[in-house]
Amino acid sequence: MTGRRHDRDDLMAAGPAAGLPLRTALATAMQRLADAGVTSPSVDAQLLVAHVLGVPRAELSRRVVLGDALTGAQAQRFEDLVGARADRVPLQHLTGTAGFRRLELAVGPGVFLPRPETELLAGLGVEEAGRLVDAGADEVLVVDLCTGSGAVALSVADEVPRARVVALELDPSAAAWARRNVERLGLTSRVEIREGDVALADVRLLADVTGRADVVLANPPYIPPGMVPTEPEVRDHDPAVALYGGGADGLQVPRAVVATAAALLRPGGFFAMEHADVQGDAVRALVAAASGWSAARTLHDLAGRPRTLVARRVPDSSP
Repeated sequence: MTGRRHDRDDLMAAGPAAGLPLRTALATAMQRLADAGVTSPSVDAQLLVAHVLGVPRAELSRRVVLGDALTGAQAQRFEDLVGARADRVPLQHLTGTAGFRRLELAVGPGVFLPRPETELLAGLGVEEAGRLVDAGADEVLVVDLCTGSGAVALSVADEVPRARVVALELDPSAAAWARRNVERLGLTSRVEIREGDVALADVRLLADVTGRADVVLANPPYIPPGMVPTEPEVRDHDPAVALYGGGADGLQVPRAVVATAAALLRPGGFFAMEHADVQGDAVRALVAAASGWSAARTLHDLAGRPRTLVARRVPDSSP
């Protein structure tokens, strides 16, 4: 404890008069975060000080070489942020933003933080919507279930200008964050956030897109009740409603998602859903047990883990 207290004293030692050298501030913060068990102490320290300075992270190296220093006020703010991060408050809650594909999303308490692995799900939606546009579609209708911050829905709309996206979210707090992101990204004409429970398959909420959707995407809650996440950032800060899928296997909500997707998609429509790496067989079985699906398979993420179910509705064979 003495060493960590000494580090904190070092962080503030230069005081308002002399300024705190940026090199010293970063080195001390990195050590403090490493001691606290943060998995990426160097990156987190750099992002936090860049946030305090209001500059891109790439600018820091130049400022360190030039011998720049933090003012007293900046040093105090940095100290507060580093302390919160050492207490395992998520980095994104401290900066107020999360990067996702080519977007910067507003995030904070009350919304599930988008993960890099979910970029695969968004990419599948972008790819399928783009394929349909290339094939001549004037508009592609995409439905994003359990949208959270709106990361997947907004990525599709951002990267495929002819896509119209309807996004459904149960939690009012998360829905508010999603609407904020729709507005700040200027996509209000093409992305609509609706509040409702996918488990209820509420036809009033989705009646206008039932049987018409070209693409349905979902990153639902899927953690079984006994598998509490070990990372404090997830366990203590992500909303439980966004984590736990219900039922003994965590698949109560994913089951509802599959059923709702079947109702929403047109014949030949595309479906993709993220799941835990131990649930691949189980979610494929959900699709296999229902009628009207074809080409169900599991895709692996960049780490080689089976994380995403993809399938299609059986094409209409009527003349």
